[in-house]
Amino acid sequence: MSNVFETVVGFFAKGGIFMWPLLICSIVSLTVIILRTLALREKNVLPMTIESEMERLAPGASPERLFRMVQHDASSLARILRVALSHLRWPRSENVEAVQTRARYEMVRLERGLVVLEVIIGIAPLIGLIGTVSGLVHVFASLGVSAGSADPKMIARGISEALNCTVFGLGIAVPSLIAFVYFSKKVEVLSVEMESLVTDLLSKCYYGRLLGAKKAQPQMPAQPITPAQPATPEIAPMA
Repeated sequence: MSNVFETVVGFFAKGGIFMWPLLICSIVSLTVIILRTLALREKNVLPMTIESEMERLAPGASPERLFRMVQHDASSLARILRVALSHLRWPRSENVEAVQTRARYEMVRLERGLVVLEVIIGIAPLIGLIGTVSGLVHVFASLGVSAGSADPKMIARGISEALNCTVFGLGIAVPSLIAFVYFSKKVEVLSVEMESLVTDLLSKCYYGRLLGAKKAQPQMPAQPITPAQPATPEIAPMA
């Protein structure tokens, strides 16, 4: 175990000063991955109790019990449902607009931190490349000073140490890219599920109103259609 630790420390020390920004990137990336893993758990976004209550609600029934449940829940779905159930007296089109506004805000909350991963994916390999180029500059500069007594082994060792930055940068970017794609896809799936559930709930809540509106519309009696009389041409009197 101590040999592994010494190898890691030696690898880091030989990479030069640019290993420190890469170390910061790796810590930030790991922190974001852990936080997003905890935040995007299904019970924090789509609680099973609320989802089952929404499916149990009959069309036209009172959503009072569901409203009490979402009042004390901190999930994304509960926050959207609070907006929808609080504005049931509004026309359906206005309620849908309010729900869409809240849903966009919840999407921003779910995607929080993903932009950090996206930035790290881009800059980590570049920082590693800068560190490698800087190391190669030092190697060839020392080679130019002592060209007569240059040791090929020392040159090869210097080049390999300079490449440590590139290896470390790619080692940060690849897991960050995998996590970014996974979290982006998961947010998309969760948003589609929430949209389907809320749309179905609004249809159930406004079910009675739609039926009442259809019954309240007066039935206009059908007007009989009379065939048009052909026009008779007038004959001018003879002079």
